[in-house]
Amino acid sequence: MKRMKAVCIPLVMGLLMTACGSKQDAAQDNTQNTTPTTTQDVTAPAAEPGNDASPSKEVTLKIGLPGSYDITSEKIIDGFQAKYPNIKLEIDEAPWGDFTKKIVTRIAGNNPPDLWFQENAVILGYGQRGVAENLEPYISRDLKTDDYVSALLSAKTPDGKVYGIPHGINPVALAYNKTLFQANNIPVPTDDWTYPDLIETAKKLTKDTDGDGKPDIYGFQTGNNITSGWLPWMKSAGGSALDPTLTKAMFTDAKSIQGLTNWADTINKLKISPTRELAKTGKLFENGKSAMVFLQYSSQVSLNKSSPDLDWDTVKMPIGENGKRFVPMVVNDWIVYSKAKPEAKEAAWTFLKYYLSDEAQGFLSESGASLPVKKTAMDAVANLTFKPANKLAYTKGVEEAGATLDENPSWNEWRAAANPILDDIMDGKRTPADGAKEIQSKVQTILDENQ
Repeated sequence: MKRMKAVCIPLVMGLLMTACGSKQDAAQDNTQNTTPTTTQDVTAPAAEPGNDASPSKEVTLKIGLPGSYDITSEKIIDGFQAKYPNIKLEIDEAPWGDFTKKIVTRIAGNNPPDLWFQENAVILGYGQRGVAENLEPYISRDLKTDDYVSALLSAKTPDGKVYGIPHGINPVALAYNKTLFQANNIPVPTDDWTYPDLIETAKKLTKDTDGDGKPDIYGFQTGNNITSGWLPWMKSAGGSALDPTLTKAMFTDAKSIQGLTNWADTINKLKISPTRELAKTGKLFENGKSAMVFLQYSSQVSLNKSSPDLDWDTVKMPIGENGKRFVPMVVNDWIVYSKAKPEAKEAAWTFLKYYLSDEAQGFLSESGASLPVKKTAMDAVANLTFKPANKLAYTKGVEEAGATLDENPSWNEWRAAANPILDDIMDGKRTPADGAKEIQSKVQTILDENQ
C-alpha cells in the first residue's frame, strides 16, 4: 500500500501558498452546490440512506492533519487506504500551531486541503463564512444518528446545518492523587460529590509541610482556562457565559458572578489552590503537589508518559448548586472544504463515514487522544488498560451532562477579549463583580458585531 504525501504544499514547517493543482483547479467555481454529489460519473446512486456513495473512479483526496499522527491515529489512515484504494490520499502534516496559523492564508488563496479538522467553534465560524460544507444532507443520507452520542452534532447550527463531524471528544473529569488521600486517611472522591465537597476536602489536603507558612501541597489546582477553569465554576453556580441563543453575554448575571467568585476564592481566599503564576512553574499534579485537578481526557497521555508510577484515578465532575452536573467537552471537528471539487467532497465524506465506523473509532480509542462518538466504541473505552482505571468518569460523564463551551462563530474573539480580565480576577487584582462588568461590555459588543 502506498500513501501519497503532498510535496508541493508541505505542512511540516507550516502551510505554504504554492498550489499543487492546476490553475483551473485553483480557480474553480466558488458556489458549489451543497447537495451530496451523486452523478453517474463520480458515485454510485445514493437515493436511500445507507447506500455507499463512495467514488467509484480514482480520485485524489487532500487531508490536513494538524498535530500529525500524535492526534490522528495512523492506523485510521492506513485502514482507510486499504479499504478504498481508489481514493489516493495526499497527507499534509504539521504541528497544530503551524497548521492553524497558516490555514487562514490557505483558505484566502482557495488552496486548503479538501478535508481537515479544527476546534468546533472555529468550524462554526467557517460555516458562517461559507468555507465549510453543510454535511446535513450527507448525514441524513448515510448515517443512523442513534448509533452515536449527541456530540456527533456539535457543529449543528440553529437552522439545522451541520458544518463538521467530530474528530474526537475531549471531556473533563475530576482527577485525584490516591496516594495523598490514603496518606491523610481521607475517603477518595465519588460521583456524588458536589462543589462544596470538593472545597472542604481540598482544605483538609492542603499542607504546609516545612513550616514556612506557605502550602507545599495543595488540595486542588484551579484551572485558568475556559475548559477546566472558570466556566465549570460559573455553570456550577447556575450561571453561564452566554444565554441559550449564544447572542447575549451573561457575565453580569448574579449566578455567573457567584461562580467566578467561587473560582477565584480557591486561590485568593481559601488558598487551597496554587496561584496562576505558581502553577506555571511545574507539573504540580504530576509531581504530587496538588491532590486534585479538573483533567481533560487527552491529558492522560502525557501524564501517564511523564509519571507512570503516579497512583491516580478519576470521578465525574462535581454536581452543581442546582443539582445538575456540567461536563465541559472540547470537540475538534473535521471540515469538508465547500469549494472542493464534487468528487473530492464525496471522497471526503467516504473518509468521514469510515472514520465513524467501528474499526476507525476503535483505533481512535486505542490512541487515547480523545473519546470516540460511536456508542459501541464509547462503551468499549472502559476496557482499555491505560490509566485512569475509571474511564466511566469521562464516558458516562459525557453521556449524562456533556456540553460544549458556549461556542458560537465569534467564540475565539470574545474569549480573547475576556481572558485578560479573567486573569486579573484569578490573580486577585479585580473583584469578580467589577471584572464581570467589563467583560460583559466587551463580549456583548463582539456578539452584536457578529450577528
